[in-house]
Amino acid sequence: QVQLVESGGGLVQAGGSLRLSCAASGGIFRRATMGWYRQATGKQRESVALVTSGGTTNYGDSAKGRFTISRDNAKNTVYLQMNSLKPEDTAVYFCNAKIWNGIFDDDYWGPGTQVTVSS
Repeated sequence: QVQLVESGGGLVQAGGSLRLSCAASGGIFRRATMGWYRQATGKQRESVALVTSGGTTNYGDSAKGRFTISRDNAKNTVYLQMNSLKPEDTAVYFCNAKIWNGIFDDDYWGPGTQVTVSS
């Protein structure tokens, strides 16, 4: 069974930094495209960043130039380094794993971690 567990969220002042971590279990990590999504109160969930099994990264517009996604296959962990945080980055951040099953992607989600940026 695939499990994703996020950590590293918290309260930070604007301009500060946080690093989120997501540990994956279930033997899927190396095959998965790993991503971070976020959902602010009253808004739809949006993609923040993703990294493929081959290491290719992609960022949402809100993350470009400020956030960095990385993965450590030896530790089955994906990270999101967030710098120059803004109040509008306040949201619940979710870890996601996408695994191709030959027909479509199976999606797995962590429970989320709250990030609050104060002005």
